Amino acid sequence: MTDLAPHELRVLLAVEEAGSFSGAAAALGMTQSAVSHAVRTAEGRIGAVLFDRGRTGARPTQAGTSAVGYARRVLRLLELMGEEARAAAAGPGESGAVTGPLRIAAFRSAALHLLPPALERLRARHPGIRPVVRVVREVGRGTAGEVLDGRADLGIATIGTSSPVPKELVGGVLREEEYALVHPAGHPAPRTLPLLDWAESCTSYTRDWWAAQDWIPSATVEAEDDGAVLSMVSRGLGMAIMPGLSLEGAPDTVAVTALGPERPTRSVGYVTTPELARSLAVRALIRELRVSGG
Repeated sequence: MTDLAPHELRVLLAVEEAGSFSGAAAALGMTQSAVSHAVRTAEGRIGAVLFDRGRTGARPTQAGTSAVGYARRVLRLLELMGEEARAAAAGPGESGAVTGPLRIAAFRSAALHLLPPALERLRARHPGIRPVVRVVREVGRGTAGEVLDGRADLGIATIGTSSPVPKELVGGVLREEEYALVHPAGHPAPRTLPLLDWAESCTSYTRDWWAAQDWIPSATVEAEDDGAVLSMVSRGLGMAIMPGLSLEGAPDTVAVTALGPERPTRSVGYVTTPELARSLAVRALIRELRVSGG
């Protein structure tokens, strides 16, 4: 297969983002026929149809979704090549030589409590790095999917034996945390309260334990995120079972009760690609995250 040129990769991204050849042409300042030709050329070289064409536009096929993810990652590496070459030219003693954007995907509680102190230290050591943080729900493909699709350089994810790091990525555990029973402070029988839940809570880390507890009722309310659950618990609307990160900064109106030696736990870690794991900016962030996680 003949390699695709960077401008051809950008065409694939533009079509995926715009949802049509005409939209991609407008975004790139090209004619629609030139975009169509570039896509056909890419499909011929790859040997697969990348987009389903229709009256409503163009949507990536399964092969197209994979190809676009790789295209995004390749273009990011080309961008990093220039950044790292300039950092190398500045010399090893130049702490500010690491420059450019650093794209991070994190689930809500990690973005609130684990990431900020790491970014504060990162900025002090490498003021040229510009973090770009996106909060992503840790359901489905979650933050790891953002890295696989080339939308993030590093994701903060829940990982473990039942939710391993995807084989295309590398990662490591930053902290282990326990789940606890959370309820209104002073309530005499918190286990009798209605259960409040949110989609990200029901993960493989807790599912087996949860099913074995006959005192846990079905959820009465399912909220958008753990912050909403914690707020409702503080108002006396129910109880919840929540991990440590979600409980940082909990108000005094909330009490936290340990669930005993058989309590569920989860691992919070980072994921990135093998190539990006060697980049200066990602390595610097991982070092700071390990301090925060410890």
